[in-house]
Amino acid sequence: MNPELHITLLGTGTSQGIPVIGCHCIVCTSHHPKDKRLRTAAYVKSGDTGLSIDIGPDFRQQLLANRILDIHGILLTHEHNDHVSGLDDIRPINFLYNRDMPVMGSERTLLEVKRRFDYAFDPLYTYAGKPKVHAVTIDHAPFTFRDVHIIPIPVDHGDMPVLGYRIGRLAYVTDAKFIPESSMSLLQNLDVLILNGLRFKPHPTHLNVEDVISLCDMLKPSRCFLTHISHDMGLHAEAEKRLPDPIRLGYDGLTLRIEP
Repeated sequence: MNPELHITLLGTGTSQGIPVIGCHCIVCTSHHPKDKRLRTAAYVKSGDTGLSIDIGPDFRQQLLANRILDIHGILLTHEHNDHVSGLDDIRPINFLYNRDMPVMGSERTLLEVKRRFDYAFDPLYTYAGKPKVHAVTIDHAPFTFRDVHIIPIPVDHGDMPVLGYRIGRLAYVTDAKFIPESSMSLLQNLDVLILNGLRFKPHPTHLNVEDVISLCDMLKPSRCFLTHISHDMGLHAEAEKRLPDPIRLGYDGLTLRIEP
């Protein structure tokens, strides 16, 4: 029997988050909690294993808001700042469980993370308060982490390679502009597809709503939730009315159970 599988969207905003500093648009001045979006990240729980997908600048706040403690590993989609800059905030989890944290990602992503956080990966830097992490390079081949079978999904973020991930009948893809045919085959028979959808208007490096609708028509997931959402999308409640089934807007704190 497959273990229980859940995903929590820790953040569903773009690199600036919502509200955007200095912006006075109707979304950024909204008081509705679904119009407030931290930087994009997620937490997956599969049986006894907890996985964080991306650890951006709001990572600490996201763990506190969702009361998340049990993290066994980190999956990185790519090295942009809004997806990796919270690495140092893994320290309380190190201290709580007295264990190192594997940080998994492509070779290119990990090289950049090691450059920015060299003190964390340098064995000669012995300060007791540094994050206790080790890099695990993954390519495009499926792999197993603890008891969780993970399938990397290569996509393109403009001209930049990015990894999405599939676990069971859940797939999480963010910061994509184009999904190659070889990856489309990995996104079949999904209960839940989490997919970046920046706004209604086109964008050069991100999917927009029209792109997502086309993909859902082909992939036919039971449910699709958008993440990496810009304030240009409009108010959450109004934008949702414009989305066809099975597409809905994600929001910070949304937790979904995935059917086996």
